[in-house]
Amino acid sequence: MTGVPASAAGGSSGAQGARGPAAAADGARSEVSGSAPGPDGSGGKPARGGKITAAAVNQASVWNVANLLTMLRLVLVPGFVALMLADGGYDPAWRSLAWAAFAIAMITDLFDGHLARTYNLVTDFGKIADPIADKAIMGAALVCLSALGDLPWWVTAVILGRELGITLLRFLVIRYGVIPASRGGKLKTLTQGVAVGMYVLALTGWLATLRFWVMAVAVVLTVVTGLDYVRQAIVLRRQGIAERAAALEDEES
Repeated sequence: MTGVPASAAGGSSGAQGARGPAAAADGARSEVSGSAPGPDGSGGKPARGGKITAAAVNQASVWNVANLLTMLRLVLVPGFVALMLADGGYDPAWRSLAWAAFAIAMITDLFDGHLARTYNLVTDFGKIADPIADKAIMGAALVCLSALGDLPWWVTAVILGRELGITLLRFLVIRYGVIPASRGGKLKTLTQGVAVGMYVLALTGWLATLRFWVMAVAVVLTVVTGLDYVRQAIVLRRQGIAERAAALEDEES
């Protein structure tokens, strides 16, 4: 017998039936994502509502755990200053409460960055607010300590000058690339936090001597890592200029 197999005879209609659920699923996905399906059932050009939906999702993502921790640090700054200067700024009890607020701010600084990178919670708000919160709490602590006479003003000037200068430098060379945080920079941040925290507490005796040396190490790391960031910025700028020049030559040729 030379009859055609049933599977071959029904091939066309079977293929269309098989494509039915897939096409329906593609249509459903395109409806959710805001894109209209093409003639073949696949995703085609994004519909007008797609951009609005994406913008709404991005806006909602601002309210994540990492950003909430950053906001908490910003709120802690005025509270820390109030506690630090309460009762003339020399009461051990108020200074202990101020230290607690400072410690919470430093700990949340470690957690919000880790959470943002681990769970893909990085947002434009976080990129701007996180460094501002870091500089705000550290700057407030240094200024308060110097105003109370516990820390020389030149130490505050060196640390804050370095932090503000490096932040400005990052913005100046961002067109050529991003300067990554180094291990030395992370060690500097940790040492600064420990040293400033020890100064916030009303320590006496050998602990007061120890905090002096911890602060000395923090100042040295601040200067050394600052110079290293300047070196990286110069190298990054030169590489960026060379790459642009090479790209222009390739276009002209």
